[in-house]
Amino acid sequence: MQLPEDQMRAGHIPADLYRRLPPGSDVHKVVIVQEAPRSYTGPIVLTLVITAGAVTVLLVLAFVVHIIAAAAVAVISASGGISYTINRSKHT
Repeated sequence: MQLPEDQMRAGHIPADLYRRLPPGSDVHKVVIVQEAPRSYTGPIVLTLVITAGAVTVLLVLAFVVHIIAAAAVAVISASGGISYTINRSKHT
């Protein structure tokens, strides 16, 4: 029974609620409405979005710091203040 109308047509009242009905109530006209179970979809999606956003911000920040450091090394190297070489040795 998914709909209250189905419950009303069947006259189905759970036993624990049947005892709470006022005397003289017609059980065929009593409809019990229950609250829908809580949906966790919203909080889970929100957590995933926040996590993805934080990771994205950290990656962009690391990229910007890398670019700034490379530019600083290039400027200092061009001005003669520091030299930066990469030596690749072959081992056979």
